[in-house]
Amino acid sequence: MVTINKMVKYQSPKLDRVFKALADPTRRRILFQVAHSPHHVSRLARPFPISAPAISRHLKVLERAGIIERVKCGKFHRFRINNQPIHEAQAVLQQLAAFWNQRLDHLEEFLNDEKAKEN
Repeated sequence: MVTINKMVKYQSPKLDRVFKALADPTRRRILFQVAHSPHHVSRLARPFPISAPAISRHLKVLERAGIIERVKCGKFHRFRINNQPIHEAQAVLQQLAAFWNQRLDHLEEFLNDEKAKEN
C-alpha cells in the first residue's frame, strides 16, 4: 500500500532543482542533444534562436540540478548527461502514479458498491 508519507523522503532541494530544470522546453531539448553525445556550448546553441549567454544560463540550471556534467577538454567545455538525477525523479513519478492508481481503484470500488446498493 502506497501512502503519501512514504513520499516525504522524495522531498529535497536537489529533487526540486531536477524538476525545475526539466520544466523548461529549451532545457529538455538541450538534454536530448547531450544524451546522444557530449557537446560543446557552441554546438548546443546552434539550433536555438537565443543568445549564447541564455544557453549558458540554461546549462547552469541543468548543472546545478546534476543532470549534466561539465568536462574540460583543453580550452573548451563539453557537457555530458548524468542519468542519476533523472532516475530519482522517475522514482518519484512512479510513486505518485502508484498512489493515484490506488486512490482511483478505491474510488471505483466505492462507486461499484454504491451502484450495487441502488440495484
